[in-house]
Amino acid sequence: MKKKPTEERKPTKPTLSRWQSFKRLGVIFLMGGSLLCTLTAAVVIGVYSHLAKAYDLTKLGDMPERTIVMDYKGEVLGRMHGENRIIVPLSEVSPWFVKALLAREDSRFYDHGGIDYKGVARAMVRNLKDMRVVQGASTLTMQLARNSYPDLDDRSIHRKLVEMMLARRIEKACTKDQIIEHYVNRIFYGPGIYGVQRASQVYFGKHASQLSLSEAAMIAGIIRSPVRFSPFRNYEGALKERDTVLKRMLETKVITPEEEIAAKYADIALHAQPVFQSQGGYALDTVRRDLDLILEQQEIEDGGLQVFTTLNKSLQDAAEAAVEKRLTAVEKQHGYAHPKKADFDKTWDGSQEIASTPYLQAALMMQDNATGGILALVGGRDYRHSKYNRATQGERQIGSTVKPFVYAAGIASGFMPGTLINDAPIQPGEIDGADPGWSPQNSDGKFLGPTTLTDGIVKSRNTMTLRLGNYAGIDRVIDLLTNAGFSKPAERTPQIFIGNIGGNPRQLTSAISIFPNQGLRRRPFLIDRIVDKAGNIIYQTPVLESEVITPSVAFLMRNILAQVLDRGTAASLRNEYGFKEPGGGKTGTTNDYKDAWFAGFTDRVSCGIWVGLDKPATIVEGGYGGTLALPIWADVMKKAVALGYKTEVPKVTLPLSRVTLCRVSSQLATDGCSQAGTAYEDALPYDLVPKNFCAEHQGYAAPPPRQMHQPGQGRGLFDRIRGWFR
Repeated sequence: MKKKPTEERKPTKPTLSRWQSFKRLGVIFLMGGSLLCTLTAAVVIGVYSHLAKAYDLTKLGDMPERTIVMDYKGEVLGRMHGENRIIVPLSEVSPWFVKALLAREDSRFYDHGGIDYKGVARAMVRNLKDMRVVQGASTLTMQLARNSYPDLDDRSIHRKLVEMMLARRIEKACTKDQIIEHYVNRIFYGPGIYGVQRASQVYFGKHASQLSLSEAAMIAGIIRSPVRFSPFRNYEGALKERDTVLKRMLETKVITPEEEIAAKYADIALHAQPVFQSQGGYALDTVRRDLDLILEQQEIEDGGLQVFTTLNKSLQDAAEAAVEKRLTAVEKQHGYAHPKKADFDKTWDGSQEIASTPYLQAALMMQDNATGGILALVGGRDYRHSKYNRATQGERQIGSTVKPFVYAAGIASGFMPGTLINDAPIQPGEIDGADPGWSPQNSDGKFLGPTTLTDGIVKSRNTMTLRLGNYAGIDRVIDLLTNAGFSKPAERTPQIFIGNIGGNPRQLTSAISIFPNQGLRRRPFLIDRIVDKAGNIIYQTPVLESEVITPSVAFLMRNILAQVLDRGTAASLRNEYGFKEPGGGKTGTTNDYKDAWFAGFTDRVSCGIWVGLDKPATIVEGGYGGTLALPIWADVMKKAVALGYKTEVPKVTLPLSRVTLCRVSSQLATDGCSQAGTAYEDALPYDLVPKNFCAEHQGYAAPPPRQMHQPGQGRGLFDRIRGWFR
């Protein structure tokens, strides 16, 4: 019997255990998750790298710093605007500070490309262990990114990712030293303190390059909490932070154990400088106000500019010293009844400034006649007590310093220096616009009768000035005053002729300068030019001038005002105070000695001074401008001459004609004038020679005008012989 062939068995698939199935599924999920995470990370990196590209890396070095204000020679006067920062190159920072900074903030700085992945991992482990954020992973580069762009200053994950990608960009664009340099100059070191240079100055009174290891470790230690650990507020806390930094420096082997011990036990002396350095008082305050008008708001906030002023620091110091010296002397006079500044200093607690000071004040301005540039400006005796600038913001009656402008208007109207004006009581109705009963007196209570125009101003006669102003006309006088720089008076009254008009030293100085400037007023200015960080001049003040009076009128007035110094109300300038330079000027005193003024000039400079009390009151009996303001002017002007502001070459004089005039009519004299005793000879510029003969006296005309020979012009033998017998 035949056997059936046996059937072949089909191989069976091995069955997986449940564990193996889960294991395989886990591998799939793990690989898928890894791929997904990788793709997600790639997308995140791509997106945030793109976002990081929107930031302008040139802003890293664009840090607001204080604008520097200098005098005309480049000597620093003060700083203002911007953040309280002085940028220094890394080469001018102590190496100890760089080592301390890196040990404290980023010890692996030279080993990463902006992100310290080991640091990130270490921080994650530590934070998970403690179940709270106790350690960050910000590198120095990430901190620089965060501090350079305001929109990154929050704690969101979005901000952190942008910051990380931006740090990578920074590392590719900058060298490591550049990153450190930007960081040490940008970082906040305490209230109002930015950059290591200002931190070093404020805390230790030294340059950043001079920091010792102990000092460097202290400043590096307070970076994370500069308010909490400020050496001024929490010295013990600052020392503890210093020791922590020194320990990190030892662990990272940038210092030796011996250096650590020496630094720990080193004495740290806080030689503090003010957080905000001196602002230069009233002069710098005026610069600040002018800058606010010139610059855009963003330029002011950014700071970092160089402002060259017209000030002369030596003259500025001399002016401030002269004011204090002379006013202190007044306070020591017998009968002085007001509070003294020295006594006020003892009681003032410095907590706040006051609206008006109780002690005697003064204000001053000096300007260069050639340009109008302000050389010195004093707004008061102490900027700490009162910010009110009496030189530019004040408005007090200017007294007899108004008279040169009234007399200039009179000469422009046809009067001559030798014309007689009656110095007698004012009669009712004589002066246009005056109250019928108004009859002002002269300061000495006397009347001199008919007196020459020249002596009227040299001796400062009120009644003569009123008559001359009335002849010239109040409109003409007001126009001349406003063109010379004064504000237009609120009331149109003849009292203006003798000083009832408000003014301040800035206005008065600018106005008096028209006489040495051949009738031109050059607008006063304080800022010469402004230079930006790149060295470009972004603003320069032009010299602006306008003609107020003709050169001929200015010539005659300059000669008359010179006599005020030689034999008039300011004669003590020559015989008591020893000022010998050619010049001119005018004293001024208001009623009851409430304001004392002096304004004067040389060919090179003009200067106006006010002395008084913030709340008008009698300063001292007999407190004339010639006794209170003139001594200050003498001190400052002698300093100006010593510094080279003196006349080296005489100015070219105008061509003059010698004529015979009548003292009564101001016209060309006739023989009738000679018989009446009113004829006199004088030398006048051509355009001021009268065209008509005197109609007051009957007679024949005098010889025609003859030209005076100027220096350098030859004369014939006949002319010289005739001159011997003249």
